[in-house]
Amino acid sequence: MAAVTANARGVVTDPAGVSPRDSRPPAPGAGGRSAESWKGHIIRELKHRDLSQHAMFQDLIRFYTQLLEKTSLTKGLLSSSARRPPAGSAPLSSLLQQSIQLKKTTGELAYQVVELQQQIKIKDSVLEEQHARLLQERRCLSRVSDAHQELRAQVEQVQGQNTALKVEYDALLERQRAAEAKLRQETVRGEELLAKVMKRKNQAAARMNSHNERRSRAREATLQAAARSKVNLDSSSSAPSSRSTSPKNEKRDASMERKPMRLVRSASVTSPRILTSIKELFDRKRRGHSVCSQEEDLVSPVRICVSARVPARALQVLDAHEQDINAVRFSSSSDLLATGGTDKVIKLWEVRAGLLTHRGTLDGSTEGITCIEFDPMGFRILAASYSKAAMLWQLGDSVPKVTLTGHSRKVTAARFSSILHQVVTGSADGSIRLWDLRRAACLQSRNVAKYCSDLVCSENCIISGHYDGQIRVWDSRAASCVQVLPAQGKVTSLDLSSDHRQLLSCCRDDCLQLFDLRRWSNERVTFRADGFKCGSDSTKAVISPDCCYLAAGSADGAVYIWNVSTGKLETRLPDKHSSSISAVSWSLSGEYFVSVDKSKRAVLWSDM
Repeated sequence: MAAVTANARGVVTDPAGVSPRDSRPPAPGAGGRSAESWKGHIIRELKHRDLSQHAMFQDLIRFYTQLLEKTSLTKGLLSSSARRPPAGSAPLSSLLQQSIQLKKTTGELAYQVVELQQQIKIKDSVLEEQHARLLQERRCLSRVSDAHQELRAQVEQVQGQNTALKVEYDALLERQRAAEAKLRQETVRGEELLAKVMKRKNQAAARMNSHNERRSRAREATLQAAARSKVNLDSSSSAPSSRSTSPKNEKRDASMERKPMRLVRSASVTSPRILTSIKELFDRKRRGHSVCSQEEDLVSPVRICVSARVPARALQVLDAHEQDINAVRFSSSSDLLATGGTDKVIKLWEVRAGLLTHRGTLDGSTEGITCIEFDPMGFRILAASYSKAAMLWQLGDSVPKVTLTGHSRKVTAARFSSILHQVVTGSADGSIRLWDLRRAACLQSRNVAKYCSDLVCSENCIISGHYDGQIRVWDSRAASCVQVLPAQGKVTSLDLSSDHRQLLSCCRDDCLQLFDLRRWSNERVTFRADGFKCGSDSTKAVISPDCCYLAAGSADGAVYIWNVSTGKLETRLPDKHSSSISAVSWSLSGEYFVSVDKSKRAVLWSDM
């Protein structure tokens, strides 16, 4: 039997390079049995290899099968040679050609097998990479699964907490509903109590008015009797002792506690001895339940300014406060000045020989000061503040004696009324309130629902300015608005002349307006000037004591003064203020003029 070898893939070939399967069958006889035996052996070996390597070489077998199908010609040649009877006359050249063709086909197949082996190696490497990635993804999946479990546990915990919070919220909601129901009940009860209190106050006010009326009649009768009697002016030094022990004089003193005396404006024929007699005549004991002293009830003659001096130069410039200054006011004696600002204090300054000397500080306000007012006698100081209240100080006390609360927003104006022991306040909440200082109680309240910027008080009337560009005149006896004077813009301040005949308003449209109160008409005189600009919503303007000049501070830090008779600008005082001027004040003597600004500076002016 001829020698047989196998290639790298187990294909068996003979030494001539021809596969036994592709060779022609031998001649009949002994050689045919030998050919069948080695063919069977090759088939068994191939089956064994197929069984052992089937799983590994499935792709190779598939491609190899396809290649075998392409060799149909070779299979046809082998089958035809097997059926053809041997013929000794077959030419040898034909067999050689077939053998060459078979060798070529076998070489091609071997080359394809090598290529397939390389593809298998590449696929094996790719498979290993995919196995590594699969392992990594499984590890990542394991971590994600653990995180998922942790998050699920946290979700369950949060759900439990939410359930507990929901139960607590429901309990709180029930408590809130119960509290709201109780609040409504208390509100209704409070309204009922307030109605009862107001009813009792009205009854008490009616009784007090009746009592005051009786006292007023008794006082008038007493004054008539005193006028008919003879008064010895030379014995005035002994008069107080005799009157103090007289029951008739005590009755007369008690009858004058409620109603002030009409102020006399002519002092040309008044002698000191007559004034002393008048003071002693109306002297009375201090009431223990009143917040007003005996000196505050005295009535003094009004000081008259014959001619006010137009300021020409600055006598003193000083930083009066630690923060912005909002208000400034001279006392009736012109020797005391009060300033107030956002530093929550009022500072008192003595005016002597053209200099301001610090005298004292009034504390007690929790917010900034917006307005300052001296009483006619100069014993008390009234101030409004951002703390929704107005406060009254006794001169010499550093803490407020009375605090008036009731406004819902800041108090912008506070003035002494023409009625003794009564003050009027205006607020940003749009309300105007009348107060009794002896009881620190509100007597009347008028609600305009418009921002009240400033107000002034005249006899039996209150005049208020508002941000809606309206000036309203109120009857203090009827608590009703009797007239409305339209302004040309948002009203920032009001000032009343010393004779109560003219009303000055300052507006945000950079002009001053002067009204004649004797006519009570809409006619007015407007004052403007180049460069004058109203610096804020609370800029204050004033009338000179002799009613001949108007003064206001501008946003450029200059003071502008107009002549009332000519309507033209009288003078302009620049260079002393570095910021907008907030307020000005003219002393009642007409000698001094003070301006304050938003940079803590106060300037004392005069023509000296």
